[in-house]
Amino acid sequence: MKQIIFAVEDDAAIQELYTYSLENEFDCHCFNDGTSFFDAFANGSPDLILLDIMLPGDDGFAILSRLKNGKSTAHIPVIMVSAKGEEVSKVKGLNMGADDYIAKPFGVLELVARIKANLRKSGSSTAESVVYKDITIDHSKHRIIVNGSQIQTTLKEYNLLCLLCENAEKVQEREVIFNEVWGDSFIGETRTLDFHIKELRKKLVENRSEAAIQTIRGVGYILT
Repeated sequence: MKQIIFAVEDDAAIQELYTYSLENEFDCHCFNDGTSFFDAFANGSPDLILLDIMLPGDDGFAILSRLKNGKSTAHIPVIMVSAKGEEVSKVKGLNMGADDYIAKPFGVLELVARIKANLRKSGSSTAESVVYKDITIDHSKHRIIVNGSQIQTTLKEYNLLCLLCENAEKVQEREVIFNEVWGDSFIGETRTLDFHIKELRKKLVENRSEAAIQTIRGVGYILT
């Protein structure tokens, strides 16, 4: 069965590009706005979302926020797509939980490669669960339990905590984290990594976890 892609894009030409470039490998469904997009979830969730920023009604950032704050949608990888190439838009999307960013105009080969890379990342873990101290990451149910309580995370936070738990008490260099969680194309986006670490720390503290994420200055992070 083909993996399902939802694309939120109001430009008919781009919709046609998605349809014809992805139809051989994926089941792609295009939507003009956020309303029709969310209505489609009644028939099932996609494996990945392509999300334009400039849209009628709610813009891409508003839709992204709703996705990442939704219990049943936070784990779905999202690639932001926009003609805006400025760093501020890219950083804003990544900080809000987007998994990747591609600027128009883009090539079909690049688009397909980005989709496949993010699908691999979202399903890359092979162990059923990862446990460290009072943290349990259950991959079969895609959930994180901290000190007996389930916490809600974005997909990036989920993958980041998984990486730290799998390598607990070992320093993870920043470059390694970017390569494993974001992909090497985002090496250098220090604010993005710092933001996600801050959010994870907050959630661990709120749930009174025995574990803590420590900063190793000039190197990276370690879960202890």
